[in-house]
This record gives sequence, C-alpha cells and structure tokens, in this order.
Amino acid sequence: MKRSLQAARVATYVYFVLCGTLMGAWVVHIPAVETRVGIGHAALGGLLVLLGLGAFAGMRVAGRLTDRLGARTVVPASGAVCAASLVLPGLAPNPWTLAGALVVFGFANGCLDVSMNAHAVHVEKAYGRPVMSGFHATFSVGGVIAALAAAAAGAAGLGPAATLAVLGAAGLVVALLTARSLLPGTAPSGDDAPATEAPVPAAGNGASRQIRVLAVLALLVMLCEGAANDWSALHLKDVLGAPAGTAAFAYGTYAAAMTTGRLLTDRIVTRYGSMAVLRHGALTAAVGITLVALTPWVWAAFAGWALFGLGLSGCVPQLFSAAGHADPAAAGANVSRVAGLGYLGMLAGPAVIGWLTRLTALHHAFLLLTLMCAATAATAGILHTTPTPGTDPHPTPTPAGSTH
Repeated sequence: MKRSLQAARVATYVYFVLCGTLMGAWVVHIPAVETRVGIGHAALGGLLVLLGLGAFAGMRVAGRLTDRLGARTVVPASGAVCAASLVLPGLAPNPWTLAGALVVFGFANGCLDVSMNAHAVHVEKAYGRPVMSGFHATFSVGGVIAALAAAAAGAAGLGPAATLAVLGAAGLVVALLTARSLLPGTAPSGDDAPATEAPVPAAGNGASRQIRVLAVLALLVMLCEGAANDWSALHLKDVLGAPAGTAAFAYGTYAAAMTTGRLLTDRIVTRYGSMAVLRHGALTAAVGITLVALTPWVWAAFAGWALFGLGLSGCVPQLFSAAGHADPAAAGANVSRVAGLGYLGMLAGPAVIGWLTRLTALHHAFLLLTLMCAATAATAGILHTTPTPGTDPHPTPTPAGSTH
C-alpha cells in the first residue's frame, strides 16, 4: 500500500502541474489571440467571463461525477478533455468561435480543478497528515512551465495555435499515462485517520452549514487573490510612480511569497493545525494589504505584497481540505461548492476593485481587502474539530503508508 500511495501522491502533483500549465498556456497567449480575433480589451473582458462561467459549470458537474464514478475516472478524463480543448482558442477566427472555445476550455478546466482537488483530499486522508498545500504549490509550477514553453516556442517561430496544439498534445499524453497511479475508488477505507483538524460532522444541517461558510470564506480569500493578480503592478506604477519594469516585480513578489508559503504550509498545519493557519494567515494578509494601501514608499509596498501573498498562501488549501473531509462520500460535491464560489470571487476581485476606484483612490480601495481578510480570520474557528461521541478529540495522525 505504501508504494501505491506514494505513486498516487506523485500522480496528484502531476495533475496539479498539468492544470497550471494548461491554464498558464492560455493566459500567456491572451494578447496574441486578442490580436488574431481583432477585438479590444472590453470585448475580451466579456469573453473571459464566459471562460469563468464555463469553469463554474464544470466544477459543479465534476463534483457529483467524482463522487459517483471516482476520481480515478474523472481526473484523467477531465485532464484529457482540457488538454485537447487548449488549442481551440488559438484556432478561433472570430469572437463567436472564441466564445465557444473558451466555454469548452473553461468547462474542462473546472472539471479538472475540482476532481484533482477531490482526489488530493483522499490522498491526504490516506497519508494521515496534511499534504494539500504542497499540491496547490505545484499548480504555480505549471504556470512557470507554460511561460517558459511559450517563450521557447516563440523563439522557434511557432505561432500561438501551433504552440497551444503542442502543449495540448503533451498534456493529453500526460493525463492518460498518469491515470493508472491514482487511488482506486472514491475514498480510502473508513479506518484511515483524519489528516487535519478540519473534518466536521459528516451529515446533517451542521455539515451543510459549514460547507456554506467555507464557500463564503473561499469567496473572500480568492477575491483577494484575484485583486492582487490584476492590480499589484498597476498600484506601484500608477500610485507610487514606479517605472514599469519595477512595478512588474510587485506581482512577482506576491506570487513568489505565495508559492513559498504553500511549500511550507503542510508542515505548519501538522504542528499548529489548519485553524491556526487560516486565522494567522488571514491576519498576516490583512497587515500586508494595509501596508500596501497606506505606504508612500516602494520598498514598503513590496514588503506589503509579499506579506499579502504569504498570508493568503495557506488559506485556500485549508478550505478545500475541510470541504473534502466534511463527508468523504461527498468530497467531490463539497469541494465543487467551495471551489465554485471561490472561483467566482477570483473573477470578481479585479472588477470590484475597479468599481471602487470610481469612488476612491486605488490604494484606498485595497482597504476592502483588509476587511475581507479580517472577516476570514474572525471566522477561522469553523475549522475547529467538533469531536463526535466515542472518538478521540485529539486523534493521532496515521503514519504514511500504514493505513492498510
């Protein structure tokens, strides 16, 4: 069992990298596709909403399918469809076909996102210790791979469609070959120890209420992430007057801090618990974004964006993990609810900050993110274990590989 469990963990890493690579490949080719189709920024923004709606629909569908058919079936199928559909935006000759391509690609990406997270929950449960944040860290690695591949393809003279086709074909092969290493069935046996302090009552109104709260927290946290993605560089350039080259490092600082935090979070959760990570992480993020909002100095803004990324880094993995452990038989559906609302928050983040800039300065608009982080910290107690009668309120994690 130990060898198969380790293989399943490696396979989960592969699918997270694959998902990040496929989405990153589309992101880095957005300017080229925009030029090819002949649309402006406003029209592109509307089309990107369709991608988000497709992803949201895919998340809802994949959640139920994963619980019914098992992650071993849904994950590779979703990965294969996502990889195969990557080329469609690059081939679209007009806005209408691009709209259809983005809906299909978004739907497949949403299916892959939820199903691989549901499988990650089962791997974490079988390990008996936190491993979820490490999976999320590798998603960022996929974005780096996509950027490097696009740069290499451009140097070789390949156009966007050809580059997307090559990456899609490679992704298709990876998705299918990795499938055999996934865990069979939908969940480990009932003898497996819970991985973190996130599990909650498996059924009833208590569980349903917690899933709703987790979904709202995911909305708040991922709205903050979306705002950082689109406004960090503009903040340094437009508010602090930094040169464009310097301003670009704002997002890089935030992303590097987030990736580093996710690589470290699992060990921190093992020692202090998921509730502490969510609470103190959200508070750290609140301090960071407040510093960004109030400082007149570029170096302090970099520090603020780093704290913001570091603080947020462990929040989403804990929320997804808690949703999946709430009821192992419905892990896919619960993860899809939390991830779906969170994804809508990520899409809404840039728009919410943009709307607020009509009422106040950009850096003052960031104080809304401070309030959201503070609200998340105040609600972090939702991750506290509620022991059920006859169970040990302080379970000892099962060593990796000894669950069967």
